[in-house]
Amino acid sequence: MPWWGWIVVGVVLLGGEIIADAQFYLVFLGVAAIGVGLLGVAGLSGGIAMQWGIYGVLAVVLLLGFRGRVYGKLRGANPPGHETIIGEIATAQDAIAPGAIGRAELRGTGWSARNVGSETLAKGQRAQVVRMEGLMLDVRRTE
Repeated sequence: MPWWGWIVVGVVLLGGEIIADAQFYLVFLGVAAIGVGLLGVAGLSGGIAMQWGIYGVLAVVLLLGFRGRVYGKLRGANPPGHETIIGEIATAQDAIAPGAIGRAELRGTGWSARNVGSETLAKGQRAQVVRMEGLMLDVRRTE
């Protein structure tokens, strides 16, 4: 494939990521294709088999080496605003044994809560939010 063909494929893949959220996979596949195109401009890409080999290696290295870190930084593990919940005090709506999941009230709303402490939470007992994972609060008994 000519060098410009790789660059066109790379740009199409990058555009595909913008149109359909592919969780950042297409970005690195597109960057790998553009990289092969740039090697072709410099005359370093060889024949078609060598180009596909370079593309495969580049794509795997970029996906495994960088995708998780870049995607995590851009998207984050939790939605914006979760930072303010950590450290707040929730009230157990029912008894929650250590490691068990129950219900807790925080800011007037019922939440699923996991007791990460070593003591059982009694109904109505106060618990500190130590972590948030999706819509699950990790809570620990507070004095």
